[in-house]
Amino acid sequence: MLTLYIGNKNYSSWSMRPWVLMKQAGIPFQEEKVRFDAFDAGPETNFKRTVLKVNPAGRVPVLVDEGFPVWDTLAIAEYLAEKFPDRQLWPRDAHARARARSVCAEMHSGFSALRTHCPMNIEASLPEAGALAWRDQPAVRTDVQRIVAMWTELLQQHKGPMLFGEFSIADAFFAPVGMRIRTYQLPVPGPVTDYIRRVCALPGVKAWMDDALAEQDFLDFEEPYRTGR
Repeated sequence: MLTLYIGNKNYSSWSMRPWVLMKQAGIPFQEEKVRFDAFDAGPETNFKRTVLKVNPAGRVPVLVDEGFPVWDTLAIAEYLAEKFPDRQLWPRDAHARARARSVCAEMHSGFSALRTHCPMNIEASLPEAGALAWRDQPAVRTDVQRIVAMWTELLQQHKGPMLFGEFSIADAFFAPVGMRIRTYQLPVPGPVTDYIRRVCALPGVKAWMDDALAEQDFLDFEEPYRTGR
């Protein structure tokens, strides 16, 4: 049985990607949730102590396959695609597959303004914070504009309902972006809103969101916009 180590579901966008991918693709796995704490304080924290046992980088997510750890979301996705070729996690067409890898890599290494100013917080509704970020942070607007252009082109080219027609690694990678757009109510056109709605309705994504809403484990250092609940 594969084991996936993750962080808090309300906050951990990185953990969400492989969890949703495996759940939606019907790949059986065991979940090990390691609660976030002051994990930047050093190796003595419970989070670091636990994760360092399976990942020398001390971060989640980590996939463990019969004692062999794979960390980093792109590496996990590629490992799963090779291990389960029948699940068709990447698009079949070579050009589509290359484009899917390109946009996943872009997501993996980019959009830092959106990550910084609109951290994932599935339980929250923060339209005021989103409006301020949109007004005051031009890099956030640039990130969102790039996402809108990317998604619009892919949805039109592949005729939906997902970015490459059927569900793929790309949809799992961008699912946390949809969570951010929802939480902060960032202004996006109708087709993008519709795509986010379809992603949220996927059983794998819905299961993650339901767990996140049930978590009720609020952490001050993950809540820059809320002083009370």
